[in-house]
Amino acid sequence: MEPIPLPSHIHYELLLQLLERQTTPAAQHQSQHQAQVHELISTLRKALTQQKRLEESLSRANVPIDYRWSLNSAGLETVSSDVR
Repeated sequence: MEPIPLPSHIHYELLLQLLERQTTPAAQHQSQHQAQVHELISTLRKALTQQKRLEESLSRANVPIDYRWSLNSAGLETVSSDVR
């Protein structure tokens, strides 16, 4: 069975850290932008949660997962499903 390619979790983590540590403080005096930043953070957290649900479903179905670090090296630099 062909592995299902999914982004490595680090992609979500890096984006969340950037938004929480740098973007949020920079936008704190602009309420409209601050609200949009919080919405973006929430959306990314939901996306990561949804991906984890998909991973659990694939695991239960014994479908292998191919965690990808980039598009440029698809099929060359992949990480096994033990490393996220």
